[in-house]
Amino acid sequence: MTDNPTSDSLLIKISKVISNFFNPIVSLIIYYIVLTYTPHASNLDVTNFFPILFILVIPVVIWIVWNVKKGHYTNMDVSNRKQRNSLYIVIVILCAIYLAYEFFRNGNKDTTVFFLLILLILMQISNFFIKSSMHTSLNLFVAFLFLKFSLPWGIFWIILSIIIGITRIILKRHTLAEVISGAVLGSLVGLAYYFVI
Repeated sequence: MTDNPTSDSLLIKISKVISNFFNPIVSLIIYYIVLTYTPHASNLDVTNFFPILFILVIPVVIWIVWNVKKGHYTNMDVSNRKQRNSLYIVIVILCAIYLAYEFFRNGNKDTTVFFLLILLILMQISNFFIKSSMHTSLNLFVAFLFLKFSLPWGIFWIILSIIIGITRIILKRHTLAEVISGAVLGSLVGLAYYFVI
């Protein structure tokens, strides 16, 4: 960091743009969009994304916005460790509902969301000890999802995840230890997905 307030302010502005845009929800949506339109990567079509959107993504966004408006959450990042507990519970329940829906609809087991569920449970457990960076964790998980079918996308997303982790520290949303903790959890579950599936 320099003593020049203009450069510091520019760094913070750039960090906010990166951090806000590449939040975990947007990153997962980008993954599914890329996967849907990548030949030979999957048999997904756009309509297969609708259940994820309506059962998982939109309810999570509504939950966060509603809690911010009610004053239960300090901000859209849900950066407060205690406030995160309820967010993790809601996302885990929605993931379980989505998995049940997919299973009963056509016997499909969505392994991506299953591993996401495992990651979120581990994040919830870690939250009792340290506020692991959800941005870093989920973006590294997404990087391993990409690596499964595209080396360039995977490498790009790993680099992007590192940049996102740095922005979280610059914006003082997380400490270095919290970013590293999130990176370890996201990488462990991502590696398990990569080698098991």
